[in-house]
Amino acid sequence: MISEKQFLKIRDLGRVITGKTPPTAHAEFFGEDFPFITPTDIKSFDVRYFSQTERLLSMKGCEYQKRYLLPRNAVCYVCIGSTIGKMCFVERESFTNQQINSIIVDEQRFDPIYVFYLLRTITPKIQAISGGSGAGKAILNKTSFEDIDVEVHSRQIQRKIAAILSAYDDLIENNTRRIKILEEMAQMIYREWFVNFRFPGHEKVKMVDSPLGKIPEGWEVKPLKDICELVNYGYTTSAKPKVVGPKFLRITDIVPYLIDWDSVPYCEIAEKNLPKYKLDDGDIVIARTGATTGYAKRINKRHPESVFASYLVRIRICNELSNHYIGLIVESDDYKRFIKTNLGGAAQPQANAQVLTSLPVLIPPRTLQDSFDQIVEDILDQRELLQAKNLNLRRTRDLLLPKLISGEVEVEEIEPIVGENMK
Repeated sequence: MISEKQFLKIRDLGRVITGKTPPTAHAEFFGEDFPFITPTDIKSFDVRYFSQTERLLSMKGCEYQKRYLLPRNAVCYVCIGSTIGKMCFVERESFTNQQINSIIVDEQRFDPIYVFYLLRTITPKIQAISGGSGAGKAILNKTSFEDIDVEVHSRQIQRKIAAILSAYDDLIENNTRRIKILEEMAQMIYREWFVNFRFPGHEKVKMVDSPLGKIPEGWEVKPLKDICELVNYGYTTSAKPKVVGPKFLRITDIVPYLIDWDSVPYCEIAEKNLPKYKLDDGDIVIARTGATTGYAKRINKRHPESVFASYLVRIRICNELSNHYIGLIVESDDYKRFIKTNLGGAAQPQANAQVLTSLPVLIPPRTLQDSFDQIVEDILDQRELLQAKNLNLRRTRDLLLPKLISGEVEVEEIEPIVGENMK
C-alpha cells in the first residue's frame, strides 16, 4: 500500500530565503562569528553538513543582514549553474550568498531531515526548470524555486523515512572520520620517521651532510625519476558514463582525498593498448596540468580495472623500494609545493614528466622501509576497506531514497541497520 501524501509547494514547507553577500568593501562585516556558506563550501553533492566556510561574518555583519539569518536545521539548496543540487543542513546560525535558496522548515508540520532528502529526489526536476545542471550561469530564483511541486508524507512517516536514511548517512560520516584518522596516522608515521628522523633506532645513527641537509648516515638522495621503473603519459580518449570498457581515471577523480571509484567514468580502449595504460597496485598517478598540477594518488589494492587519462602521468616505483613510502611523499603537500615552485607561478600551470619526477627523494635502508611497510600497509588497507563499506552504504541509501520518498517501498519493509553489520 502506498502511503497517503499531500500535494504541496516548496513554499509550504517553511520560509524560503535567498541569501545575500554583504558589501565586501566593509571589512567590519566579516569576522569569526557566523559561517557564510557559498556553493564552494559544500564540497560535494553527497554531504549533509558543511565542514567549514572560507569566510565568516562578524556581529556587525549579522546585524547588517539579520533578515537573512538561518537558524539551525535550515536546509540550503544551491540554485546556480553546474552546482544546482548541492545541499547542506545548517548546524548553527549561518548566512549564505545569493546563489543559495534556503528553507527554514516549519518544524511543527515537517521534519527538516525528511525535507532534506525530499529535495534530493527532485533535483532532476529543479535542474530541468533552471535550464539544466550544465547551463553555464543559469540560476533558479526564489520565486521559481518555492513554486516547485512536492509530494509530502504524513509527519509520522516523515520521521520514519528520515530515521532510515539518516542511519546510512551516520554510518558513512563515522567511516569517513575513521578514514581521515587513518590517513593522518600514516602521514604522521611517515613524517616522524623520514622527515623528523625519529625512526626506530635513530639514537644510534650518525647524521651526515647531503644535498637535502643533514640526513642519517647510510641514506641516499636520488631524483624521483631514478627510482622509477616506468614513467608514462595517459591515454587520450573521451570519457563515457556507461560501461564500455575499463574505468577512466582523470585529474578530477584524484583531487579529492580519496578516489570515489563509483563516480569515475569509463572509456573505450583497444585490447592491444590496455596493457600500456592499465593501472596496477602501487602505481602513482600525478596531475600534470591546471590548478591541481602536482596532485597525486597512489593506487591501492581495491580498485576496478582502470586506465589513466592523458593529463595524468603514471609512475611505477622499482621493486627494490617501498611504493607506500614513495606514495606518501608524492601525495604530500611538500611535493605540491615543490612542483608549484618549479613551475614559476604560471597562470595555467603545466608540468611534463621530467618536472614531476625531478623531486630529490631520500632513500632509507631497505630494512627500515620494510618496517615502515608492515605498519603503514595495514593502515592504508583499513582505510580502503572503510571506503568500500561507504560505497556500499551509499549505493543502498541511493537505491532506497527515491523508493521511500515515492512510497514505492513502505517504511515497515525496511529493517534497521547496525554499524558493523553493514558490508
